[in-house]
Amino acid sequence: MRYTLHNLYTMKFASIFLLLLFWSSSSLIGQSPLGKWKTIDDKTGIEKSIVTITEKDGKLFCHVSEILDEEFKGTDPVCEPCKGAKKNQPIVGLEIFWDMEHDKGNKWEGGKILDPENGKIYGCKLEVESENKLKVRGFLGFAALGRNQYWYRVAE
Repeated sequence: MRYTLHNLYTMKFASIFLLLLFWSSSSLIGQSPLGKWKTIDDKTGIEKSIVTITEKDGKLFCHVSEILDEEFKGTDPVCEPCKGAKKNQPIVGLEIFWDMEHDKGNKWEGGKILDPENGKIYGCKLEVESENKLKVRGFLGFAALGRNQYWYRVAE
């Protein structure tokens, strides 16, 4: 194959483009959701809480660290509608998702998430959308039949 100056520039440009594409897409791969996140109500836009995501035995768990919602400031609300061992437990410290398993790249699934407002438990998926933004999807049965919340990383 005979290389012309044009061919060499084209190959150099393509190589740089592929390298940048790989670098930008791989920057999210393996990003961890571990740490503190601010939750935002997807219906009202109100900041609800600070939660902490931890890992144990390769699975992710999340508990409420602090309540931000002005309606509950200065109180110690409990999960009245919850069932079983979570019933009437304080919201602060309450585990709200558990058993999330790493799927691939920046996604986790297979766990459950609790809505303390109604006591219901849903299937859950997580996806790190950027270093500071986490998509949390709760659903009944099929992931297509659910809703998303976006959580934002809190500097520690």
